[in-house]
Amino acid sequence: MKRLFLVGVALLSIITTYAQSPRVFRSEFITYDKREDAKADKRSETMGYEAFKPERIAIAGGEVRFVQKINVDATRNDYNTFFHIENVGMAYTLFVNNEAVAEVEDPFTPADFMLSKYLRQGVNEIMVGVRQSRTPQLQEDIYQPGFEQFENSYFFVQRRLSVRDFNIILEPDTTRQYAKLRMDVIVANDFNFKETIEVGFDIYDPKGKLKEYSVNDLEVEGRSIDTLHFNPDIYHSYNFKWGDGKTPLYDVMIYIKRNGMLWEYIPLKVGFGKTVFRGGKFYRFDNILHVQKKEHFNAMDDRQKTFVAIEQAKLRGYNTLCPDYPQPKWFYDMCDKAGMFVIDRANINSPKNSNDRGIGGTPANDPALVNEYLERVKAMYYRSRNHSCIIAFALGGDNSGNGYNMYKAYEWLKSVEKERPVIYLGTEGEWNTDLR
Repeated sequence: MKRLFLVGVALLSIITTYAQSPRVFRSEFITYDKREDAKADKRSETMGYEAFKPERIAIAGGEVRFVQKINVDATRNDYNTFFHIENVGMAYTLFVNNEAVAEVEDPFTPADFMLSKYLRQGVNEIMVGVRQSRTPQLQEDIYQPGFEQFENSYFFVQRRLSVRDFNIILEPDTTRQYAKLRMDVIVANDFNFKETIEVGFDIYDPKGKLKEYSVNDLEVEGRSIDTLHFNPDIYHSYNFKWGDGKTPLYDVMIYIKRNGMLWEYIPLKVGFGKTVFRGGKFYRFDNILHVQKKEHFNAMDDRQKTFVAIEQAKLRGYNTLCPDYPQPKWFYDMCDKAGMFVIDRANINSPKNSNDRGIGGTPANDPALVNEYLERVKAMYYRSRNHSCIIAFALGGDNSGNGYNMYKAYEWLKSVEKERPVIYLGTEGEWNTDLR
């Protein structure tokens, strides 16, 4: 086994101008300071991690306001602070030190924000103003279980030179004899000057055997993003096919090495296999995949109950779950572990006036809402795309109208997703769906 394994370093280099909004669209993950904590999801020992458990302070201007103070000391100067929020229950406005920095109309989809540029050294106030959505027509007749408000919301930090995101799949090679791990690690340098980072990974098979590892240097220009491409062969993988009820998962760990020490572990699980869509049919391992869908299957307010429901769905012959809106991360993790497929869906559900494309009719044809449609589709896609369970993406509920906004949502999703189909059953025979 080679000590270093590097393929295609920095073939994709993107120099970015940072957007004004602090919202970050990426895979949902946190980093851990120790490998054992990463494997056990033990967050309490990780520097900068803090659960969001705010105090309710006021009702003002139709908003119920919740605030939590966080301390940023001098040791955090070289770090970015991220805020993950979910289970708000309603739309909200995010304030940092009394400055409104983001408006979120989607009450169901978890969101991530990079707050660093709004923070100052010392004590900072993070406030969430919970309010009615200004776009209630996009989530008609959709209800979320009664999770504890702000459950699994938290702050965490990453160094300003760190892993910003990743893409991962473990797929059959062209000879159908072994697997190829295709993993892109996207590195962001938020310093003003060029920096070098060491990025490593290792992968273990479902029986715990180390299959490959690598540590590589990457030089990243200041205020830019670059990408490391890993492409190792993983042998004997056909003993561990994943999906359609088969449950073996490989363990992958991404980490950063700095000054000879390992930092920022990111644990992942990946199943071997690739779902292909062609000619109106799904294929897996070159065989037709007969999709048996369980519609309107959403996470319950209890993880154990959700797990039992997934297992019961498997026993009844279902192999694919179709939620009504983006789910908590643990739901996708659970489906990965169960060998259950998922067709993920953006929180766009607007059956009222769905057949009326005139003014005041379906919101799908109201150009004033196009950014809201795109934001909801982006939030759905980036959070779940790396889960092995995801075999397709749905633009929204089947009877949510069609028009300009759905066209744009389809075009955007096809621009970033080259393999899996984009589905919308409310096209009325138009072009913006891959499943007809």
